[in-house]
Amino acid sequence: MAREKFSSRLGFILISAGCAIGLGNVWRFPYIVGKYGGAAFVLIYAVFLLILGLPIVVMEFAVGRASQKSVALSFDVLEPKGSKWHLAKYLGMAGNYILMMFYTTVAGWMVFYFVKMIKGDFVGLNAEGVAGEFGAMLGNPGLMTLFMVLVVVGCFSVCAMGLEKGVEKITKVMMVCLLCLMVILAVHSIFMENSSAGLTFYLKPDFSKIVENGVGEVVFAALGQAFFTLSIGIGALAIFGSYIGKDNRLAGEAISVTVLDTAVAFMAGLIIFPACFAFNIEPGEGPSLIFVTLPNVFNNMAGGRILGSLFFLFMSFAAVSTVIAVFQNIVSFATDLTGCSVKKAVLCNMAVVIILSLPCVLGFNLWSGFMPFGEGSNVLDLEDFIISNNLLPLGSLVYLAFCTTRYGWGFENFMAEANEGKGIAFPRCVRFYVTYILPLINISI
Repeated sequence: MAREKFSSRLGFILISAGCAIGLGNVWRFPYIVGKYGGAAFVLIYAVFLLILGLPIVVMEFAVGRASQKSVALSFDVLEPKGSKWHLAKYLGMAGNYILMMFYTTVAGWMVFYFVKMIKGDFVGLNAEGVAGEFGAMLGNPGLMTLFMVLVVVGCFSVCAMGLEKGVEKITKVMMVCLLCLMVILAVHSIFMENSSAGLTFYLKPDFSKIVENGVGEVVFAALGQAFFTLSIGIGALAIFGSYIGKDNRLAGEAISVTVLDTAVAFMAGLIIFPACFAFNIEPGEGPSLIFVTLPNVFNNMAGGRILGSLFFLFMSFAAVSTVIAVFQNIVSFATDLTGCSVKKAVLCNMAVVIILSLPCVLGFNLWSGFMPFGEGSNVLDLEDFIISNNLLPLGSLVYLAFCTTRYGWGFENFMAEANEGKGIAFPRCVRFYVTYILPLINISI
């Protein structure tokens, strides 16, 4: 059976960006930036995106397009005869499932907050009151399970509709709406009263902040965020390479996806940090930042309830776009490996992902005594650590070695695939860098 294809290049770019754009931009990026010192951290993060993230995005796209398979079989198709590169598929497949073990829960938070905002539950509350609402949600496992299940069922249902009619059509609409609203909210936040301190924190580098937090810790956090926001290393982007034709070179496609992803993260910061300082909220307070800061912002603006409802709706879209993209990858694992139908793959994986997501839900309440990294940590922190600081960098190292060494697919094969078509070429002059320097950077950090 012929592999499905995107109906347009725009669909490919928006869906690939949708995979990258999500909680890494609107939930994780702001609090990581706040924790590690603002603008100076942003600069380090941007450098990692350029020198480390972008080449690996090209490699994932190339492996996917050349093999016409998901990570479950892409190495099998392209590896030299008798080699063991196909074993890397287990790393990639595990990474997709572990990512969804907590991503679905936080996506459920976004959907729940949209419901609360449209009901007016935050009207009249101060920062402490909003924080209390968040705490009440975390303490209710039944409620969190309900919204997690809604996200899982809804997103898998989109995948069941097919690539073009389901995944592409729905994700394109969500992404356009998300981008438009974020521009409006960023402009409003910049011109808020007392926003200047937040803009200074976010846009004016203070490298003493890096020293205060520890250079090694800050650099490692920036690297982890670069991997997390682009979802590189586990084949989450490679799948979309398998759905595109040979009309365009892959470097240009990777640049479009990376720039769009970075722009959304940057705008998320412009929304969050001026508001933090305007309302005297600590910008590094952790994952709850977006659920405490933004309701206060909307409570103090004209039409805030409507704008707040739309914001959390499209934040839900940002999260859901990534869930749909990764679910499409997971469905492809089953269809590539077993040849089963898409609907059968959807039903089986729907049950699996719901079960795997429960530890994250319970980690905030019934299992709150489990603190893997000490006081205040939880199951989500452990799952995030496994993905961001381990599987994504390790998987990226595998893609680097596979695409650049003669023991794998090889640099010449990679270059031929990456540069087929029109547009921006992947430069041959970076061969030494991607073959020797980039893996050393990856390993050392």
